[in-house]
Amino acid sequence: MQEMKVLVIDIGGTNVKVASTDNLVPIKIPSGPTMTAEQMTTDVLAATKGWAYDCVSIGYPGPVVHHRPIAEPHNLGGGWVDFPYEKAFGKPLRFINDAAMQALGGYKSGRMLFLGTGTGLGSAMIVDGLVISLELAHLPYKKGLTYEEYIGLAGLERRGVKRWRKSVLDIISRLKAAMVCETVLLGGGNAKMMKDLPDHVILGANTNAIDGGIKLWQDGSTSPKQKNPAKKASKS
Repeated sequence: MQEMKVLVIDIGGTNVKVASTDNLVPIKIPSGPTMTAEQMTTDVLAATKGWAYDCVSIGYPGPVVHHRPIAEPHNLGGGWVDFPYEKAFGKPLRFINDAAMQALGGYKSGRMLFLGTGTGLGSAMIVDGLVISLELAHLPYKKGLTYEEYIGLAGLERRGVKRWRKSVLDIISRLKAAMVCETVLLGGGNAKMMKDLPDHVILGANTNAIDGGIKLWQDGSTSPKQKNPAKKASKS
């Protein structure tokens, strides 16, 4: 059986990254607080005109249930929950939380926690191949502020790189212990700014999100041991 060709859309607070099975180097489309679901779809279809694909994976910065976003994103515009995505793309489509998609792309084995430090803070876990989306960003951390407010982009800009790095390591340590994980995959646009990571912390690759989006449609030994990873990944 011929492998399906997948269009992968990774929706971020700064850029929407778009790639496919045949085009693994992502195209970046600027997003930001005015980006709506309709605008994203229009921009992606224009950027990928002429691309051949059989299905679509969308990594979404918020909770996902049954292949649908159930809440509007914090760092983007509106209209995401009720938008007719399958009609717009005209292809079978799977939604997954964006952090869960990155986690899936970088997963090797055992119990792994994923933390994505970008515009906000994404989080997910994979336990023996089972993908579990988490929403840790807005839990209280210190001084009345949340995890995201400390190690998201706003925290980095407010506190400076040195103090930000210290907080990242502290939060990794706390959450690794709480989730009883063997390894932590650290991704997101700002992860590359870290230094001297502990042995149990793996720096995510830029390709993780794209690899994860493609894995959503794969069956067999290359994907986690579940029949429908997108549905499993939607728990929040």
